[in-house]
Amino acid sequence: MKSLQQLIFLAGLAQIGLVLGSLAIPKILNWRSELAKVNLLIKQMFWVYAAYIVVTNVCFGLISVFAYRDLTNGSTLAMLINGFIAVYWLSRVLIQFLYFDRASFPTGKWDRLGEAALVAVFVFLSIVYSYAFYLNC
Repeated sequence: MKSLQQLIFLAGLAQIGLVLGSLAIPKILNWRSELAKVNLLIKQMFWVYAAYIVVTNVCFGLISVFAYRDLTNGSTLAMLINGFIAVYWLSRVLIQFLYFDRASFPTGKWDRLGEAALVAVFVFLSIVYSYAFYLNC
């Protein structure tokens, strides 16, 4: 279980890192001018949803960094939390490839490298929490 605990701890750091990295997304994707085209309610809902995602990622990261032992103790709560986080990140991987309009993605070399790094982190998180869910079952 020690190695799984280490993976969960690293996954927590990765999620906190994602939050810090996501601070650049509005500028990279030009949110200011894109959101200027929509009505105020849509803009407000967009920012609320974005905030919920950031807070969720921060919370997953903090839980994983500070409670990695509890996430591997075989309890029902550990199983459910790991399962929820696994579904969250698996969904994010699927959204990346099955829902997003790939033609609209930035195409620069650094943009493609950044996307590859993000997807690698999403897959890593999906695997870690799926494995933790399985072991807690």
